[in-house]
Amino acid sequence: MGTQIEEHLRQAIRSGALKPGARVPSTRDLARQLGVSRGLVVNAYAQLGAEGYLVVRQGALPRIADAVASEAAAVEEAPAPAPPRYDFRPSLPDVSMFPRDAWLRCTRKALAEMTDDDLRYGDPRGAEPLRRALADYLGRVRGVVATPGRFVITTGYRQSEHLVCHALAARGAKRVALENPGHPEQRTTVARAGLEAVMIDVDEGGMRIDELVRADVDAVILTPTHQSPAGVPLSGERRAVLLEWLRDRDAIALEDDYDAEFRYDRAAVGALQGLEPEHVVYAGTVSKTLVPALRIGWLAAPSRLLDAIAEEKRLADRTTAQIDQHAFAHFLAGGELDRHLRRMRVRYRSRRDMLVQALAEELPEARVEGIAAGLHATVRLPEGDDERAIADEAARRRVAIEVMGDYRAEQSGPPTLLLGYGQIADPSIRPGIRALAEAIRAARG
Repeated sequence: MGTQIEEHLRQAIRSGALKPGARVPSTRDLARQLGVSRGLVVNAYAQLGAEGYLVVRQGALPRIADAVASEAAAVEEAPAPAPPRYDFRPSLPDVSMFPRDAWLRCTRKALAEMTDDDLRYGDPRGAEPLRRALADYLGRVRGVVATPGRFVITTGYRQSEHLVCHALAARGAKRVALENPGHPEQRTTVARAGLEAVMIDVDEGGMRIDELVRADVDAVILTPTHQSPAGVPLSGERRAVLLEWLRDRDAIALEDDYDAEFRYDRAAVGALQGLEPEHVVYAGTVSKTLVPALRIGWLAAPSRLLDAIAEEKRLADRTTAQIDQHAFAHFLAGGELDRHLRRMRVRYRSRRDMLVQALAEELPEARVEGIAAGLHATVRLPEGDDERAIADEAARRRVAIEVMGDYRAEQSGPPTLLLGYGQIADPSIRPGIRALAEAIRAARG
C-alpha cells in the first residue's frame, strides 16, 4: 500500500495535477482519508522527499518541491508538421525498394553461422568477414586498393569523418581543407577535433586544387567522383595535381565516395584511393545505396593512420553492430548489393530523366548543371531569383527542396536549387515540378 501511495503522488506531480509549491495533507490526515496506518504514509513521504518530489520539514505541512515539479509538469508537444506533398530533398534513396527478403535471408544465415565469440564486442575495426567482403567488392567495383586489415567499419560517413579528423589531430595536423559549397556539419566536425577548417571553392571542375596548394593545410576532405552538392566530378587534370600535392606535402585526403555507384551516362570514374592508397582514406556507406537506417559505413585507411582510427573507433562505441556486419558480409558476398544497384540505376535514371523533362516544360529558364549521377539534380535559376524566398514559398505549398545557400560557407552565389529524385514516386515528379514552378513565380512576384 505504501508503494501505491508513492506512485499515485509521483504521477500527480509529474502530470502537473499537483502544482509547484502546493501543500499536501499531513501524514495523519492522509492516513485517515485512506484508512491506512500513519506509518505507511510517513514512509511514502520520506521516500518522495529523498527523491526530491516533496519538501518535508518538521512542524510544517509537506509541499511539492518547486524545481522538480516545474520540470516534471506535463509539456504539450507541438503537433508534427504535415508531411510534404512533393519531397524533392536531395541525398535520400528510395527506401521502399530495400530488398527486405534478401536482407532477412542474410541475417538468418549470419545468425546461424555466428559463434558465441562473434556475439561479443569484437575487433573495433569490425567483423573480419565484412572487411574481407568489402575489400573484394570495392576492389572490383571502385578500384580500391586495400587488404581486409586496412578497413575500419563505422556507423556511417558522419562517424567516419569524426574518426579521421580526431586521428589526424592526434598525429599533429592543424588545418584541414573543405569544399565550398559542402555540408555544413563538416565544419563542426573539424572544429570539434581541434582542427581549423579552410574553405576551398568548387567550380565546374570540382575543388580548386590551385587554391588547395596555396592553402598551407595538412589534409583535405573532398567528394571527387560527384561533388556534394554541386554535382560535378573532379577533373582529370585536377586529380593529377591533387595526387602530386599529396605526395609532395605528405598530406592526407579523405575521399567521400558517397554515391559513386549511381552514374547514368557512363561508367563512374574509379576511386582516387586506388592511385595513392598511402595518402588517401577511402570512405563509403550504405546510406545512399541501401537505406540510412542500416548504420554501416567503412574506411580504407593508410597504414600510418589505421591504428589511430581504430583506437578512436574503440573509444567512440567499441564496435559497429556485429550481427548487421555479418549479415551485410553475406549480402555483399552473395551479390545482393550488385543486383539491388542494377535495379536502382534503372529506376533513378528514369526519375532523373522525368525531372529534367518536367523542368524544361515548367521552368525553361532553369538550367540543370553537373553530371547525370547520384540522387539529386543541381538546378541553376536566373540571376535575381532569391533562392531562400523560393524555398520558403515552396515549403508553404508543402514542396520540400534544398538550396545551395544551405551548403555555402557564405551566402553569396548564383541562385541554385537542389532537387532530389531518389525517394519521390514517379507519378509525383511532374505535378511536383509544376507546384515548384508556381512557388518560384509567386516568390518572384
